[in-house]
Amino acid sequence: AAPVDMSEVKTFTGLSQDHTEAPVKYPQTPPVGGDHNPAWQNCGVYTEAVPNELGVHSMEHGAVWINYRPDLSAAAVATLGKFANGRTHVLVSPVEGLGSMIVLSAWGFQLDVETPDDSRIGEFISTYEQGPQTPEPGAPCSGGLGSPE
Repeated sequence: AAPVDMSEVKTFTGLSQDHTEAPVKYPQTPPVGGDHNPAWQNCGVYTEAVPNELGVHSMEHGAVWINYRPDLSAAAVATLGKFANGRTHVLVSPVEGLGSMIVLSAWGFQLDVETPDDSRIGEFISTYEQGPQTPEPGAPCSGGLGSPE
């Protein structure tokens, strides 16, 4: 197969890892790291928005967070949900105000895509799910908060 062009992945550095109970104002939507809640969001597929502070903690544990606009078609959302099947560290949820239809985030990395059949989605997950950027490798993405679909 031809190599997938990942040149549009944005990198963010200098992200703090402090725990806080307070709401956090993140410079990116969705966030790519920073201060976060002491609890994490259980990985899986959600039809409601996930609190940023919980999703960021999941990414600290190596999760890839797939966010999509609430107006993405049901079929497209179902396709995105399949990326979580059989994976321990993929979180899928809608979020308002995205710059593109779908945004993939991992700790310190982010990629905008427009369709769920973009080949970069699978490549992003295989690169960053529990990838070398993970601040807390081996930490779970279960046993936290939330009940995925």
